[in-house]
Amino acid sequence: MANTTRRRPSSPPLPKGDHEASLFSVPSNAWRIAGWALLPLRVFIGATFMFAGLQKLSNPDFFNANSPSGIQAQLIASIRVSPLHSLLGHFLPYAVALGVVISLGELAAGIGLFFGLWTRIAAIGGAAVSAMLFLTVSFHASPYYTGADIVWFFACLPFIVTGAGGAPSFDLWIQRRAARDEGAGDPSPVVLPFARVQEICGNYSKGTCSATGGDPCGPINCPAITGSRTPVSIIKKSPDAVDRRTVVIGSAAAVGVGIAGGVLAAGTAVMGRAIGGTPKESGSTKALGGSTTTSPSTPTTAGPAGTTTTSGTHAGTLLGAASAVPVGGAATFQAPNGEPGIVLQPTKGQFLGYDAICPHAGCTVGFSKAADLMVCPCHGSEFQVATGDVITGPSPTGLKKYVITESGGQLYLQA
Repeated sequence: MANTTRRRPSSPPLPKGDHEASLFSVPSNAWRIAGWALLPLRVFIGATFMFAGLQKLSNPDFFNANSPSGIQAQLIASIRVSPLHSLLGHFLPYAVALGVVISLGELAAGIGLFFGLWTRIAAIGGAAVSAMLFLTVSFHASPYYTGADIVWFFACLPFIVTGAGGAPSFDLWIQRRAARDEGAGDPSPVVLPFARVQEICGNYSKGTCSATGGDPCGPINCPAITGSRTPVSIIKKSPDAVDRRTVVIGSAAAVGVGIAGGVLAAGTAVMGRAIGGTPKESGSTKALGGSTTTSPSTPTTAGPAGTTTTSGTHAGTLLGAASAVPVGGAATFQAPNGEPGIVLQPTKGQFLGYDAICPHAGCTVGFSKAADLMVCPCHGSEFQVATGDVITGPSPTGLKKYVITESGGQLYLQA
């Protein structure tokens, strides 16, 4: 006797339960269509990461171990505020190499996100760089939302989930090319109301699917839209062949774009060094008790300035000779607590001192003679010379003020 048992068509397994979709139910394969809504964000993040990487590569001072605005100085500043301070100290001898890695990492993540090439991997790289900068530079930004790195980290997360999400991208082009080469259908995701799916499928009836023996059916578990690829029965080759072809084409595209990115990075670095890096102001900023530094806009910190002394009725910590602070200029020192300080002489005989640690993220501020301001090299906060008050954020407060006195041609820090 012939077997008359009805054979159910092959289909993905369906979850059992109520077929009605609640307000917060996630549509099937929602991640595949999210890319269109996220496309402006993806392009912006990609462009910004590329700009950040190229900007570092084009600035010779960033890789100069002696520059107060370089990666080594920023790493030293980060050690004071980062929760990873015990680990960061071990990277100081490799600061320049670390700067190169950060620059190329930002460039690679930016290219991947901007062009939608291996988008998930690029997003993971971007999130990793942002997390590293958050833990080293802006961890103590107050309020926390003034630190940009945490925002960039969370902005990368949707692309780790969605990839390019069906929006225009190299990833979508590669999928189409692989599917065409293997004789499969177009893999581009489309958006259809479920009512239209019912009309096309013709198997939906009162919340069940007649094609699967009456299993629950609805927008959340419809077999027509749940499957991640075209059914095997209607394509010429197995899905594995399409996947392998996608990897091959994607890898070739990645190599080509990587070579182009490497040429761009090298060209930018060479051009930056040919131009000469960031402009320098005339003059120099001296370190009390130390040597002259080469960058007046962001002075470096000197060694211990001196010891507590008593001279007649005068008591305080000796910083150095008053003549080391030019009129209209500044010099640096190290306070007894080990933090860098800055002393300025706006007019002859008037000495002002401040803690040089920026309250925003702990970078060391410097004096810009051209702007007559104290400026943070990391995030651009500006402070008044006369009071130390913040003029331009993101620093939430001004600089801590020190009392500096002059006696016998020497400068003293009062307790």
